[in-house]
Amino acid sequence: MLKITVTTAILFLFSLSAFSQKANLSGVLKEGSEKTPIYNSVVALLTPKDSILYKFTRSDKDGNFNLKNVKAGNYILMTAHSQYADYVDAITVEEGEKKMGTIALISKINALREVIIKTGSIKIKGDTTSYRASDFKVDANANVEELLKKLPGIQVDKNGTIKAMGETVEKVLVDGEEFFGDDPGMAVKNLRADAVKEVQVFNKKSDQAEFTGIDDGDTKKTINLKLKEDKKKGYFGKVDAANGPLANMDSRYNSNLMFSSFKGKRKLSAFLLNGNTGQDGLDWQDSEKFGARDDISMNMDDDGNVSYEWTGGNTDEEPYVDTQNGFIKNTNAGLQYSNKWNDKQTLNLSPKYNKQIYTNNNSRITQTQVGETQLNNSTSTVSNVNRSNFKLNATYDVKLDSVNSIKFTAKTNFYDTESDEFTNGSTTGGDGLLKNKQEKTFITKSDKESLFASVLFKHKFTKARRTFSANGSWNTLNTDANNFLKSSNESYEGGVFSSRDDVDQNKIGEKTNQNLAVNVNYTEPIGKKFALQFAYQITHNTGESNYLTYDYSDVTGKYDVIVDSLSNQFKQTITTNKPNIKLSYNAKKINYSLGSGFGFTSFDLQDQTLNKEYKRSYTNFFPTANFSYKYKSNSNLRFNYQGATKQPTIDQLQPLRNNQDFFNQTLGNPDLKQSFTNSISISHNTYSILTESHFYQNIFLERLPI
Repeated sequence: MLKITVTTAILFLFSLSAFSQKANLSGVLKEGSEKTPIYNSVVALLTPKDSILYKFTRSDKDGNFNLKNVKAGNYILMTAHSQYADYVDAITVEEGEKKMGTIALISKINALREVIIKTGSIKIKGDTTSYRASDFKVDANANVEELLKKLPGIQVDKNGTIKAMGETVEKVLVDGEEFFGDDPGMAVKNLRADAVKEVQVFNKKSDQAEFTGIDDGDTKKTINLKLKEDKKKGYFGKVDAANGPLANMDSRYNSNLMFSSFKGKRKLSAFLLNGNTGQDGLDWQDSEKFGARDDISMNMDDDGNVSYEWTGGNTDEEPYVDTQNGFIKNTNAGLQYSNKWNDKQTLNLSPKYNKQIYTNNNSRITQTQVGETQLNNSTSTVSNVNRSNFKLNATYDVKLDSVNSIKFTAKTNFYDTESDEFTNGSTTGGDGLLKNKQEKTFITKSDKESLFASVLFKHKFTKARRTFSANGSWNTLNTDANNFLKSSNESYEGGVFSSRDDVDQNKIGEKTNQNLAVNVNYTEPIGKKFALQFAYQITHNTGESNYLTYDYSDVTGKYDVIVDSLSNQFKQTITTNKPNIKLSYNAKKINYSLGSGFGFTSFDLQDQTLNKEYKRSYTNFFPTANFSYKYKSNSNLRFNYQGATKQPTIDQLQPLRNNQDFFNQTLGNPDLKQSFTNSISISHNTYSILTESHFYQNIFLERLPI
């Protein structure tokens, strides 16, 4: 009891001490020669370790500034004003009051004679932070990524992920336009830093919110690179290469080529990345950007925005490649063309090609507790993968007149994979006695193609915030897979050999999936600040999956003996009707919306192998809410809630046994559940704290009998 009391007292005193270590930092800004107060200058504190913005304020009409509740520690004090040179100083803040006294700023006219600038100009207007690129020194021929690393408040990690004011950057624009689609890495890694005039960081609203003028709470942290005027009329590029010979193994090399040409509104860029150092290896995020992921589906939200992503997929068809293990030969090539005519017609065309050749040796030891028994599994795997991917994205946006516009989008993706995987493994019990042994070869040949097309029509009525939009889309995915599984599987009892099972099979999979979707959206203002949004969405999905497994026949010398337990032909038809209504309030400082949608979904599932049909109908509820409060410039509080569901894929619905791992086979589809996500976003001084909670609500579709 005494120990608990003492510990509690120590923690209490420590918490009081930590809580009390706050300070108020104050001072006054004046013009150096005239001694006149400087009004509306930004006064910011940056953390010296990473130059992230900690706090900021603006000077009042008398030049006074006051930063309250500053944690004790070391900081960089910086001022920024359009008419005065930036002032930068390293300071130490201790508990209590810290008065900086009078800080004299120098007019930019006189700054040429007396320079006190140690870092670049920063302007903060509303929720937009702008950096003058020329004030941040980078090496010759450096790319934009190196420039971003110099900017206070922006970080770029070793994987190329960009964070601005604590939030992940999801879009990088060039002069307000997309560059190679929505891949942030393409612009920052391949554009030269000396071509950039200004870097702007802001929260970009959704296309629907920009169209309707009604804030829907959907924002993305965005960087816009404004190019210098002379870089818009000529061409520039970069070439870099590296090679390192190694003894008794292939040399390591890497080369990057980039070319860009600008003339008025016309932009033409091309790139080629090639190497085997791992630098150009694709992680799971890059894979999605470059089209290496093959599990794609199409989803449309309540506002008519389309996301294109395949989900699910059979593990027998494509081996997962972790490009961070071993060395990968990787080639990426792409072309970006964009043009705008008369500010009415915009064309974006972006073909990309990616090829990966990958070899990896992997050893793994795992321990599994089953009741009172412990199983020790040791495996050694050699993987060889050769895969290629060609993507073509095109958009054509036309402003028919001042109130009508139409946008056409087309996407294609052709994907080919060849791989072989060799595995040796064994399992022992806690007593060290052998349980089983396995030698396995799995060879994959898979071809996939996906096509997507959509058309979006928008109309603005004469009355402000009264709008109408209609979106129709179609996509299809076709897969042909031809796989061979050969394995030798030995079982042991008490460490003594008991039986052996050999598998020599040819697995053929053919899948098709088509999705049609139509979404209409109408917004009606109610007074100056309120508006109603009505939406209706209908989707129709059809899919067919034929998965046949054949044993090898010694008599015919062919794979022609069908295995019924590992074969199935399955069809599905899913239709969803989803009405939605939302009430929005938009004011200068406060925005919020409340609404809900209802999903009426019908399933028609046909197991053609067993000659069985299953028909199901479900009703789902989709509540939405968001609230934002902008209590001062560049400072806001935001709360978002979104309810959503995801339909099961045909692979999840199809009853099929997977015997790729002989001693750990799965039978039937898993429990399919409906996932709801709650997200809360709190922003202060452009920083965000995101928390998410996930929970499952009732079984979405019961397990189908096998």
